[in-house]
Amino acid sequence: MRRPLVITAVALAGAAIFAAGLGIAGSGVVGTRLSAKLVSRGEVPAPKSAARATGLFTASLAGRKLVWRLTFSHLTGRALAAHIHMGIPGMAGPVAVPLCGPCASGVHGTVTVTTKVRGALLAGTAYVNVHTAKNPGGEIRGQVLAAGKAQPGAMTHPTTTAPTTPDTSGGYG
Repeated sequence: MRRPLVITAVALAGAAIFAAGLGIAGSGVVGTRLSAKLVSRGEVPAPKSAARATGLFTASLAGRKLVWRLTFSHLTGRALAAHIHMGIPGMAGPVAVPLCGPCASGVHGTVTVTTKVRGALLAGTAYVNVHTAKNPGGEIRGQVLAAGKAQPGAMTHPTTTAPTTPDTSGGYG
């Protein structure tokens, strides 16, 4: 008689732990790692004289809180601004989150994003780009991807490895 009672109690306890885990994950307490490799070939329209420019955007998204870092090097001039835009690869989209302006490599911050932007970041339908005076529409760009997620749709431009250390020359070279 006690055995079914013990099994029922264990099953209920397991279900409660599982439900609590879902609640924590759904509330965004557990962060999702995001990253984007920024290259000139990813930018639309194509930038002028920026073949060597690269960058790396890394972030953690917990709920609607985004903690981010941006590094870049070899730009054609000072970074005037950087943004997260809504958009798929190969298409220009509207600014969703201003990151910095003017910017220095190694800049970082924390921002609360809208539910729509959160969904785009997780779905791979948002990108980061860096703007310069020579390329006001954007000099380098990279699609934001969640850890372990494949690029959505076909890539229109190949990517290269971005720098792992900040550029000490002021972000251009």
